[in-house]
Amino acid sequence: MNKLFLSNLTEFDISEIIEMALSDHTSFASIRKTHGLREKEVKYLMRKNLKRGAYQAWRRRVRQFSDRRMNYK
Repeated sequence: MNKLFLSNLTEFDISEIIEMALSDHTSFASIRKTHGLREKEVKYLMRKNLKRGAYQAWRRRVRQFSDRRMNYK
């Protein structure tokens, strides 16, 4: 994981990535295209910046949707 890259993100970038990740309409591929972060890095960023319950709810939602749709997140 590229933690050095994550440390170079501004507060605005982190906020934008979190907003994109929380959106049901934005895929991990879109986040990678915009910010260069892989899925694993987005999950790490979310884990570090969300409360535990919020992170777990987000992961459950992503997993549920990905089971239903091939190209969800």
